[in-house]
This record gives sequence, structure tokens and C-alpha cells, in this order.
Amino acid sequence: MSAGAFLEVRGVSKTFRSATTRREVLHDVRLSVGRGEFVSIVGPMGCGKSTLLAIMAGLIPADSGDVVVGGEPVRDVRRDAAIVFQHYSLLPWCSAAENVRLAVQAAFPTQTRREHQARARRYLDLVGLGHAADRRPAQLSGGMRQRVAIARAFATEPDLLFLDEPFGALDALTRGTLQMELAAMCADGGRPVTTVLITNSVEEAILLSDRIVAMTRGPRATLGPAMPVAVPRPRSLQQLVEDDEAARVRVDVIARLTSAEYGRPSTGRAGAGAAPVMKAAS
Repeated sequence: MSAGAFLEVRGVSKTFRSATTRREVLHDVRLSVGRGEFVSIVGPMGCGKSTLLAIMAGLIPADSGDVVVGGEPVRDVRRDAAIVFQHYSLLPWCSAAENVRLAVQAAFPTQTRREHQARARRYLDLVGLGHAADRRPAQLSGGMRQRVAIARAFATEPDLLFLDEPFGALDALTRGTLQMELAAMCADGGRPVTTVLITNSVEEAILLSDRIVAMTRGPRATLGPAMPVAVPRPRSLQQLVEDDEAARVRVDVIARLTSAEYGRPSTGRAGAGAAPVMKAAS
């Protein structure tokens, strides 16, 4: 295991096969994430980012290579990990509070039902949904449903958090609000959560990440070198527009994504303002 790494992806490859086709999605993917670090993976749509996240989270196996967390190979979904998807995956017949409570019950089986309920309510309060705890998902907006999903993830007090484009289906205002809430929760209480985010948004990656990694276009997609984001926290979207370091990172990420997309050599560290501001890579 690499020095300082908590989560490590070692030479992971994945091929999907059918009776008539064979598509190698990932090839020799390598990544190290330190404990408490927030790493974003950006890349073209359909390149294999979600497949890689599913392998890291233990949802599907790799064909070759390993994922190691805390020195232990990942063989299944870990009890100390939580996952938030783009689509909310809430039980429609349960209230918001009950959706969170069921996850808490699975994570803390020795606690009482009252303790589970209290924890669920506390995390719904943290995402601003205390007033809607008794509503079912059909009675909530898309942004509110995703708040429930985030509360459910954090209520289990995970060591690892996997985020698969969690804000991709939301309007810009709701997305910005939830991004800021997520950033605050990941760094809260002196117990930062080790987080891997899949996103198509360069701005989102810069706002939230300690490092950003670009994925090449598939088939046989892999990861490039990680780019550090040395922008002071807390960050805001307005700060990213005006900050020289954010501009430099933006240019670097876009250059690497362009290289991955079209096979052009990356121009590396272009000066701030050398490329237009891009909010998404697709």
C-alpha cells in the first residue's frame, strides 16, 4: 500500500461481455486516496467513471487488479462506506425520517430504535429537512430527496463516502446549495470523511476537492495524474470565479480532458485566462 494511502486502486481492469460483443471499459486504473481526502474523478460521459466507482465501493468486481481500503482488499460493500447516487434510491413507502433510520439501524444494530430515530432526525436537521421528516419521497422535490440521500449517508458515520454525480439531475441553484452543505459536512467535527466524487462538472470538482483526476475516454479508459487544488477553504462559487489558483486548476483540468477526449497533447499549466471558463466536461 502506498505511503499515506487509505484507499488504493491497483491496476484495475473491467470488461463487459455479451453473446456478441466485448467492451473493455477500464484498463490498468491506479489511484491512491489519503485518509480524510476528497478526490474528484472527472471525464467524458460514458468513459467508465461510474463503473470505477462501483468497483471501488464493492458493488461489482474487477476482472483484474485490486481495491484496498485500510490494508484490506475490498470484496463487498463495506460497513464503513456509504454511497450517494444521482437518482435518490429512496424507499417510496417510507417517510424521509424512516429512510434515514433504516440505514442507521443497519449501521448501528446495537442501538435502540429511539436512538436510531434521534440520529435520523439530527441528520435531517443538518441538511435543512427537519420540517419535512415525516413526508414521503413523492411529497418532496428533487433537491429535497437528494438531501435525504445525503443525510442517510452521513447518519451512518462512514469512513468512506462514494458520490456518483449526486447533483447531476438538480437545477443550478439547488445544486450550488447542496454542494456547499456537502463540503461542510465532509469537513465537520474534526472527522473528515474520505470521499471519492464522480462528476462531469469541472467547477464542482474545484469547489469540493483536495485533488482532481481526469479519466481518459473509453474503451480502455484509465486515470491521469492527480492535480492538487490549493485553493483555501472554505470555498465559494464566487471565489472560484475570481481566484487565480482556481483559474489555473480549471485550465489544467480542461487541458487534460481535451487531451483525453481528442488525443491532443495537454498544454499543461497554461496561464490564468488562457482558456474560457467551462462549467462542465461532456
